[in-house]
Amino acid sequence: MATGFAYTNLFADGLPAPAPRWTGFPKYNFIGGHNDPEHVPAAELAAAAQAVLRRDGADLALYNPHGPQGFRGIREFVVSKVKARGIACTADDVLITSGSGQGLDLVNRVLLNPGDTVILEEFTYGGALTKLQRLGVNVVGAPLDDDGLRIDALDQLLGDLVKKGAAPKFIYTIPTVQNPTGSILPVDRREALLGLARRHGVPIFEDECYADLTWSADAPPAIYSMDPSQVIHVGSFSKTLSPALRLGYVVADWAVMSRLVGLKRETDSGTGALEQMVVAEYFSRSFTEHVGELTGVLKEKLDTMVDALEREFGTAIEKMWRPRGGIFLWIKLPDRIDVTTLVAPAAGEGLVFNPGPEWSCNPAETKSHMRLCFALPSKDVIREGIATLARVCWEQTGIPERSANIRRTGGAG
Repeated sequence: MATGFAYTNLFADGLPAPAPRWTGFPKYNFIGGHNDPEHVPAAELAAAAQAVLRRDGADLALYNPHGPQGFRGIREFVVSKVKARGIACTADDVLITSGSGQGLDLVNRVLLNPGDTVILEEFTYGGALTKLQRLGVNVVGAPLDDDGLRIDALDQLLGDLVKKGAAPKFIYTIPTVQNPTGSILPVDRREALLGLARRHGVPIFEDECYADLTWSADAPPAIYSMDPSQVIHVGSFSKTLSPALRLGYVVADWAVMSRLVGLKRETDSGTGALEQMVVAEYFSRSFTEHVGELTGVLKEKLDTMVDALEREFGTAIEKMWRPRGGIFLWIKLPDRIDVTTLVAPAAGEGLVFNPGPEWSCNPAETKSHMRLCFALPSKDVIREGIATLARVCWEQTGIPERSANIRRTGGAG
């Protein structure tokens, strides 16, 4: 008898490359948006699940038991949460999504057609880039500095695009704990960005997935709070609680929200109701305490990774963007290193990282960059993993110099 599917010749055009069989997580896992496993409040979530199932379990007999925008309890929690970001809204302004990624997909579908132009930050969320590329959208990268978007450069960029007849459909920005650089856009730049958006008639798509995870409480207000008529706002519970729960949200004016809801109803049968009920039950009581503890742990892990990189790589790291929150560290190695050539040998040592070109609007200009997630591994694993990364890098490129590395690490090179 023949084995295997007989009709692979009928697969649709344009599919992603076939995925390999999954063989488990690597030992040194520095990729993705994973969280600290020791700070997932499993017992508290179990108690919350028990409470909501006893009280509202019968609601699970229905699709979208709380309406197409999501469980009202979690939408009301979002209203209270974003109030700390300066946003005044109601539960009717909130849509719960299956992760913030679904929020990006829905907003893209509302605003974009193939061939449209979108402005992103020059270094940006790789998932946003991939989604736009699949839509056949022209992506233009706006320059950054250590404080985020350079408004002067963005002004010139907008003017040039308008002259070419390629006015952008929106400006996608991660202003509060930028991904991957970790910068926070100052309030005066936020005001200037809004001014540019008004002058050019371009909406702002604000991604605040990491805004709850700042090292200090003095981050400027969300851009949405400064002019809701110009902005669509997206956030997530993945980074503050659990990526596996797949919960995000969009805050928007009803003219946009009504379209988002219509699209969501067309594309799925609703975001998981039990997850929404459990998160609302837990976070309505424990959000501030939980996030405060988590950010303290994340800051310690960041410091451990920075120390390890300085020890193992020394001056071979040409630039390290010290994040002001979040879970990522963005670094640059010497120009002659193409980090994509390190991916396979590092994986052979049980180590994975995000190569810079995947997080850049200009991949050729970021071949020496990499993004490292410090949230998942323990401090000891971070130290071991960075030592392994330095050894692999030396074996493939001769950088960092082995003799210097031996002096710093006592032989880890």
